[in-house]
Amino acid sequence: MAVPAPGAGVGQWAGSSSAALDADGSFVLAYRVRHGHGPENPVETVVAHSEDGEGFETVATLDKERFGAQSMERPALVHTDDGRWRLYVCPASPAPSKHWWIDVLEADDPEGFATAEPRTVFPGDERTGVKDPLVQRSADGGWQAWICCHPLDEEDEEDRMTTAYATSDDGLDWTWHGTVLAPRPGMWDARGARVTAVLGDGRAAYDGRATKEENWFERTGLARLTGRRPGELEQSNDDAVFDARYLDVVPLPNGGYRIYYEARLPDESHELRTELIQ
Repeated sequence: MAVPAPGAGVGQWAGSSSAALDADGSFVLAYRVRHGHGPENPVETVVAHSEDGEGFETVATLDKERFGAQSMERPALVHTDDGRWRLYVCPASPAPSKHWWIDVLEADDPEGFATAEPRTVFPGDERTGVKDPLVQRSADGGWQAWICCHPLDEEDEEDRMTTAYATSDDGLDWTWHGTVLAPRPGMWDARGARVTAVLGDGRAAYDGRATKEENWFERTGLARLTGRRPGELEQSNDDAVFDARYLDVVPLPNGGYRIYYEARLPDESHELRTELIQ
């Protein structure tokens, strides 16, 4: 366990993380903490540091009120080529809206996120809420992002999800390329497909579920880049491979990986777990 559930019971969640290595090989982790489901309950994005990737010390906390948001979900953390840091956060518009958008904060070090000013980079629109970004540097020196999209065109059906792809020269101004991973009718992921990890060799992971009732009960599936067009993925499994969500994968300099994922406990609280994969 990297981060415990913040309390007992439904909606007490720690997870939806994004991790990156610092220059000295230590780990920086950003994750969401939710203290219950109601709009009155606290939600924050936490930034923490660890020497070994397992035991973390909080260095910055960004609560939802800072963004005028009803809630927050998965952030994306990137260590830039010039040694600075970027944190992409996804706040939710206040009720009754089901809209989400994505802001970015920049800082010289992770502690600086506590006071950094946000800038909106993916606003979404009246038809689409955008959240849970996976942001990476691309092989050509640019930036790429896989963004979870929720259609807002049907009331009470906003839990549906697809994944879109975007590119950028600077990670601030983005070009949208449309849907690159979609649900499969009649399959275990028929209601949604949300990309959570993409490796340099083309392997990928995503969250999926079959029904509206499985919202918050997503499971992990596997996918791969198709090579047909940039960022496009296709599922490589006929069923989920693990009962967890928001799988994040950190390649290690000497080989192997450290993974993080959000695990559901019997009382429906969630904790953030990590494993070292050699």
